[in-house]
Amino acid sequence: MPNKVNCPNCKKQVEWDQSNLFRPFCSKTCQLIDLGEWADEEKAIPCGANKDQETIQLPELDIEDIEAMLRENSEDFFK
Repeated sequence: MPNKVNCPNCKKQVEWDQSNLFRPFCSKTCQLIDLGEWADEEKAIPCGANKDQETIQLPELDIEDIEAMLRENSEDFFK
């Protein structure tokens, strides 16, 4: 009797065996939806020291700000 699991995305029951190329997902669509959520950082695995830290906000800079910062650095900055 094959094992059945719920698709992590749509919760549809699917068989867990080698014939299901998308396991644990029911389809390529559900697999890609899940991948997209990881890529967009909607999903993440908390790790080590960072899991309890608050998110660091980077300053919002436009291209003029960045160019001004680069001009302030010495010529050997990128060497």
